Amino acid sequence: MNQIHTRSEQLDLNLLKVFEAVYRERNLSLAAQALYLTPSAVSHALARLRRQFDDPLFVRDGRRMSPTAACQRLAPPLLETLARLRELLQHRDRFEPASSRQAFRIGMPEATESVLLPALMRALRAQAPGATLASVALPRRDLGRELAAGQVDLAVDVALPVRDPVRHRPLFEDGFCVVARADHPLARRLSLKQYLQARHVAVSARATGQVIEDLALLNLGLQRNIALRCRSYHAACAVAAQSDALLTLPESLAARIAPDAALVRLKLPFALPAAQLHLYWHANSEADPANAWLRGLVSEVCGRKPGR
Repeated sequence: MNQIHTRSEQLDLNLLKVFEAVYRERNLSLAAQALYLTPSAVSHALARLRRQFDDPLFVRDGRRMSPTAACQRLAPPLLETLARLRELLQHRDRFEPASSRQAFRIGMPEATESVLLPALMRALRAQAPGATLASVALPRRDLGRELAAGQVDLAVDVALPVRDPVRHRPLFEDGFCVVARADHPLARRLSLKQYLQARHVAVSARATGQVIEDLALLNLGLQRNIALRCRSYHAACAVAAQSDALLTLPESLAARIAPDAALVRLKLPFALPAAQLHLYWHANSEADPANAWLRGLVSEVCGRKPGR
């Protein structure tokens, strides 16, 4: 009896998150994905849980992990307790924007900063003048992990293939246009043939790989001439303003960073689907009042009615 009592006192609550994930997914690999851990780390945690409870808890049945009878008895009250604990911790304080001094962190691409940050900072100053905001680079492969670890409160990016416990909702759609220097020979009218024959600036955070407009052209069996690849739309606009190169970019971005005197906007001469910008957060932050308020603020700034 004393040995069992000692084991319960030494129980690592992080192991219970592993128990929860394996019980719900019934698969070690899927549980590892949900927790943003390696399958090996989940296996080690499961071994500790088995020693802790003196029971196998799960037995392998092909790729499926089937709960033992003891596990089936333990799971319902344990999962309910975990849910209540999360709710308790998330609601331990009321969030009052006007008096908050909270430091928020949002992951977003550099291009999105120009569109979102000016209006977001105005809204933040009006509603939560003591709060601070940091916009940080967030590689897409790390989005779920950074949200789960609390390294960022939210993320804003294009539509990505994510699964629970990462939650998301659309913010707005943005079409594309072309910008060229004001005295460019193609500044008045741009045909598809002229577009393909021109030199172009491509913008991407990646060193290699197709950008969205090139993927659309490939679907049409077409290819354009890329003279320069860079990481910043601001730099690309500066190049377009001082060369014959054309730049294809989101319309909202062109309206904000393309100087009217130096660049003119042209209609894209082929069909390119609008880019969808989404808001991402982690399920663990769903009920957190500060996170919910920030999600609402970002949604308001992007012109959508805030939702849960």
